[in-house]
Amino acid sequence: MSEIEATLTRVQNHKGVLGVVIVNNEGIILRSTLDDVNTKNYAELIPSLSNLAKNLVRDLDPQNDLEFLRIRSQKHEIMVAAREEFTLIVIQDPLVGFAQ
Repeated sequence: MSEIEATLTRVQNHKGVLGVVIVNNEGIILRSTLDDVNTKNYAELIPSLSNLAKNLVRDLDPQNDLEFLRIRSQKHEIMVAAREEFTLIVIQDPLVGFAQ
């Protein structure tokens, strides 16, 4: 099993994780555990949002860099780790693990 596959499996097995998408810098989907429609939506929209956030951090402090982006809505929590070679997107249920 490759390192990417091992990481995907490890992340996917965390409680509350609904899906994982890995996209390279050209926008090509490398791996996904979501259906095709959701994979395409997240792969198209999240990297551009991540780039905007990265530019904002650099504008505020040129010696700083964005390492992790976390977005929480009522239905989902989206965590983004943008690296030089790829972007890792994890979608999870924000209510899993909390008493309701």
